Amino acid sequence: MTRLDSLARVVRSKNAGPLTITLDVMFEDRADYDRALQSPGFSTEAIGKAYGIPASGVEIMPYPKALAIKVSMDRKIVAGDPGDRDVYGAQQHAPILALEI
Repeated sequence: MTRLDSLARVVRSKNAGPLTITLDVMFEDRADYDRALQSPGFSTEAIGKAYGIPASGVEIMPYPKALAIKVSMDRKIVAGDPGDRDVYGAQQHAPILALEI
């Protein structure tokens, strides 16, 4: 098993509207990309658990030509509401870095 932060070339997050966060995960080669996509450690369940949301609130969208995976998920707090500590969603990628792939 390898942590996602050792396997992926880029992991970043951003807002996709006030209710959704997106994560972009990009890989250097096809083998690492395929490994992540096929891993139970990179499933809607595993990602939901890392963020404390149900798996039904997570969508995984592979982009094989770019060796990239986009993950969209529900925000726990609406962007800009009291308690939101990251309005732009730019610091929300950290919980998936430790996923075991």
